[in-house]
Amino acid sequence: MTTHSELSVIVLAGGKSSRMGRDKALLPIKGVTLLQRVCNIAESCANTVYVVTPWPERYQHLLLPHCEFIKEVSLVNENVGIQENTENSVTPLASTTNGPLVGFAQGLAKVETEWVLLLACDLPRLQVEVLQAWAAGLGNVEDEAIAALAHHPKGWEPLCGFYRRCCLPQLLEFINQGGRSFQQWLKQYPVEVLPLPAPEILFNCNTPEDWTLVR
Repeated sequence: MTTHSELSVIVLAGGKSSRMGRDKALLPIKGVTLLQRVCNIAESCANTVYVVTPWPERYQHLLLPHCEFIKEVSLVNENVGIQENTENSVTPLASTTNGPLVGFAQGLAKVETEWVLLLACDLPRLQVEVLQAWAAGLGNVEDEAIAALAHHPKGWEPLCGFYRRCCLPQLLEFINQGGRSFQQWLKQYPVEVLPLPAPEILFNCNTPEDWTLVR
């Protein structure tokens, strides 16, 4: 059984929210923003929670006392790729636009636990009981699996699941070769399938219509 101290959480808050038309992380549900809600649930699963975002100053006013912000560094106007350094971070070296895979890599470099739970900030229907049940079963995941994720007809659900810290070198290699797709990266390695008793927890709030449903 994986305990709070053996698991970290990375929350990604770096999307442009172009389809929503406003910052999804700041959308309120009963006075609590989506980012606060996800982080509160994350704190129920692990002692250490990182929020990876290009603009931490945008969220500094939120009540997130137990979260550590990691400023996502743009890879635009650099040279070749990104590399891990000895200070638990990655050095940007590439000329391309960022995406969730790059943000995850920059956060993963800070992680010190064997497992990390990766969450998007726009998951309004997360259930802490499901996440905790998944975390409790991580000790049974096969050693060769780099991740434990839910699966649906379109593929893996990469932004609500667990990854081993040791997958960082493979992830950086994939990014430095130009890869930006979680699905393309994950298909190269063994991944454990998580049971999905409540499929609604994977609902992403991407559009005004989605937001209307949530409210």
